[in-house]
Amino acid sequence: MKPMLASALTLAVTFTVSAGALAQTASPLSAQDSNPETMGWMQGFPPAADKTIRFTDPDFFTFPKLRWTVCHFRQLMPNVGVSKGSAGARPLPLALDPGLDSVRFTPLGADTTMTWNEAFAANYTDGILVLHHGRVVYERYDGCLKPDGLHAVMSVTKSIAGLLGEMLVAEGKLDDAALVGSIIPELKDSAFGDATVRQVMDMTTALAYSEDADLRTYSMAGSPLPKPKDYTGPRSYFEYLQTVKKAGTHGEAFAYKTINADALGWLIARSSGQSVAELFSERIWSRIGAEREAFFTADSIGTPFAGGGFNVSLRDLARLGQLMLDEGRVGSEQIVPAAAIARIRNGGEAALFANAGYTRLPGWSYGGQWWVSNDEHGAYAARGVYGQTIWVDPKADMVIVRLASYPVAANAANDPTSLPAYRAVAEYLMANDGAPLAR
Repeated sequence: MKPMLASALTLAVTFTVSAGALAQTASPLSAQDSNPETMGWMQGFPPAADKTIRFTDPDFFTFPKLRWTVCHFRQLMPNVGVSKGSAGARPLPLALDPGLDSVRFTPLGADTTMTWNEAFAANYTDGILVLHHGRVVYERYDGCLKPDGLHAVMSVTKSIAGLLGEMLVAEGKLDDAALVGSIIPELKDSAFGDATVRQVMDMTTALAYSEDADLRTYSMAGSPLPKPKDYTGPRSYFEYLQTVKKAGTHGEAFAYKTINADALGWLIARSSGQSVAELFSERIWSRIGAEREAFFTADSIGTPFAGGGFNVSLRDLARLGQLMLDEGRVGSEQIVPAAAIARIRNGGEAALFANAGYTRLPGWSYGGQWWVSNDEHGAYAARGVYGQTIWVDPKADMVIVRLASYPVAANAANDPTSLPAYRAVAEYLMANDGAPLAR
């Protein structure tokens, strides 16, 4: 077995949004030409040999195949369901605004404007939905995604783990000042042992781990596929985390490393007695009125991949975004402590973020595994490679959720046609404001 077949999903989510992750297809097919139906991926019973995609293919999650794969992880990989419970779906009132397609903005670094409609294809969007005052004002699908379909959200998953972590902290069930080794003795001798829970949550740990150089071992550990006969390394996310060494001093700098999210997932499980999938289902997913069961991909022992394995429908992702905008409330019920949402909105230390190399995100910070703009709108986001986004704009009372399959992993590639677009839509909605819903 080729080592890099171990987990191409893990490979994908560990790209950062820095410029260093931009090297991929120089001249990719257009969104229209790379549409999975146009390409013919996995059509027919059985599909043609040259149109078949398997998890064991070394390119199963590279463009253009990824435009099919992002909607089909459940049939390719072991996974753990996130039950929505027995309650019916909470309605999302419709108030569609056809004027949104004509909203214009100037992409970062460009001299000419483009429209919201043009940005849809430019960002290889599979689905996008805009909520304003709790109403759906825009909803559109393409590629592999249908309204009832599930789509990988990649590193947006980290923000889900961050939300659960902040919830447990606010409830006094997880001490964010405690050392990780005091909660998880198995990590006492690893790099995480003398890091605080907060340093893990804000990714200010000092880890001898590179999203590039150490990816092979990490991928092999998390892969559910059989290992080579001579393989002696870690065989699960839990085992891998115990091998991580320290490099530097915790708390001195922000460094985006996926393994922090998996360490947080372990902290959540150890503190709550439930896996990330179980806790998320019980405390949040079954209470927000979700339409569909969601799922996490899992390693060989069924551990949910807290770093990037969540899969969800577009509308349900919007419901999660609305929960954040409503400060943890669903209707009149407070299902997440408001203090947890406030902690996320406040972000981490901007000074620690400033030197991390995110040139397109000046003034931003990172805290509780969420990206915080610190702009005048108070906007903050969950972000995943290839364009996955939950964008929360409190000033505009707006949520934008996007699922996509951009040819380049790093969000620095699509930020120029995304970040100013979100602001332009917010300004448009505020200028054409209607009465808020009672919620």
